[in-house]
Amino acid sequence: MEQRMSRVDRNTKETQIHMELNLDGTGTAQVDTGIGFFDHMLEGFARHGLFDLTVKVAGDLIVDCHHTIDTGIALGIAIRKAVGDKKGIRRYGDIILPMDEALVLCAIDLSGRPYLAYEGNFTCERVGYMDTEMVREFFYSVSYTAGMNLHIRQLAGINNHHIAEAMFKAFAKALDEATRSDPRIEDVLSTKGVL
Repeated sequence: MEQRMSRVDRNTKETQIHMELNLDGTGTAQVDTGIGFFDHMLEGFARHGLFDLTVKVAGDLIVDCHHTIDTGIALGIAIRKAVGDKKGIRRYGDIILPMDEALVLCAIDLSGRPYLAYEGNFTCERVGYMDTEMVREFFYSVSYTAGMNLHIRQLAGINNHHIAEAMFKAFAKALDEATRSDPRIEDVLSTKGVL
C-alpha cells in the first residue's frame, strides 16, 4: 500500500505552522512549537500512533499560547488530506487508555462530520507553559478541520500532566485504528457509499 502522507503550511499574522504527516510511519517526530509541554504531547501522539510527524511553529507566544495551539487546525487538515478518499479503512477507532492513575476514553469516527464531545477535569491553569484549557481547544480544532467525530472523556486522574498525556496518547491509538486498512472493506464503510 502506498504511504499516506500530507503536508500543510498555515501562515497567519499570528503564527506560521509547517507540518508533515505520514499515517503509515514508525512513530518518529521532529516537533518545535516553542511550548515544551505541547512538543511532548505531539511527540507522544506520533510515537503511540506510529505516525511520522514534523511540526515547526513560530507563534506569538509573547501574547499567550492560544495561537500556537492552532497547530490543531493544521493537524486536522493534515489528517484529512493523508486519509484521502477513506476507501478500505476501518473508519472507527476507540480505546480506554491508562497512564498511571489517569484513565481516558477516546473514540473516533472519520465520518466527515465534525463533532467534539470532551470531558476533562484539570485542576491547574497550566502544565509547563501550556494552558490546560488549550487541551480542549486543540482537540476541537483537530475534529473540525479533519471532519471527524471525536469523543474524549477523562474517566479518572488527579495528575494534570498524566491526564493530558493520556488524552493525546488515546487520541493517537484511536486514530491509528480508525485509519487502518481492512482488506474486507473494498469501498468506504458507509451505507451511503461516501464519507
